[in-house]
Amino acid sequence: MQMLSCCFSAGTFATSLALMKTIAAHMRCQLFLAAIFVGLLSFAGAAELIYTPVLTKDFFKNSRQMVLVTTENWEKVSGTLQRFERSDLAAEWRAASSPIKIVVGRNGLGWGRGLHEEIKTEPQKKEGDGKSPAGIFRLSSAFGFAPPDEMKLKVRYLHVTDALECIDDINSVRYNSLVDNTHIFNSDWKSSEKMLAVGEQYRLGVVVEHNTDPRTSGKGSCIFLHIWKGDGSGTSGCTAMEKSEMEKLILWLDARANPVLVQLPEDEFLRVQSKWNLPSLKINSAREK
Repeated sequence: MQMLSCCFSAGTFATSLALMKTIAAHMRCQLFLAAIFVGLLSFAGAAELIYTPVLTKDFFKNSRQMVLVTTENWEKVSGTLQRFERSDLAAEWRAASSPIKIVVGRNGLGWGRGLHEEIKTEPQKKEGDGKSPAGIFRLSSAFGFAPPDEMKLKVRYLHVTDALECIDDINSVRYNSLVDNTHIFNSDWKSSEKMLAVGEQYRLGVVVEHNTDPRTSGKGSCIFLHIWKGDGSGTSGCTAMEKSEMEKLILWLDARANPVLVQLPEDEFLRVQSKWNLPSLKINSAREK
């Protein structure tokens, strides 16, 4: 009887040990799968956004390149663009180009969200309003159809492929973001700009960091400098120009100089010129040509 009890105890122990080993192996497998899943989520989160801009309110103070756009008034579609630069932060702004003709949104300008202090007076830039944003904005990246190895630029370059989209759905968590859709497993948007499908206008362009710090739903998305359809043909909210002028601008931009876009109606330009330390400007110079 004692021997039987010993055998029974040994058998029970062996069975229990085997069971414990099985459970441990199962738990290791689950942990391994969980780690893979978390890793995939992390990869997806990192890869889906083409870039995540980091802005500071001191960025404008540290800028040595400025693209200055002015229009006759808030409603005007046609305007002028001139490039300015300075050798150091203590120097005066000097012209780096002659004024050129541009077009803004088909409904003119509205205050946007950028490097300037928030301005709550009307008109305000909103999603789908056909207005270009007024204010000060970082110019972060260039984009185009040409492969990266063909572009010799001094700013970051985004290659436009059929996978590149700019999300303008105000209900999407990726609102106002450029994404590579090949890396997204759970797309939540119903509306976007397929960058390649836009065609010739997006053959060459620059990303304007409007409403990015933070992104606020409904305050406007997908703002660029790009090639125009033609003189007088307003955009959905971007600023557009001749292809040859777009090429000159992109080659001039230098990330080390912290380039910015300053975009204002003429009256607002004169009002904030001293406060924002803007360059001297002959109003109407390009429009009179």
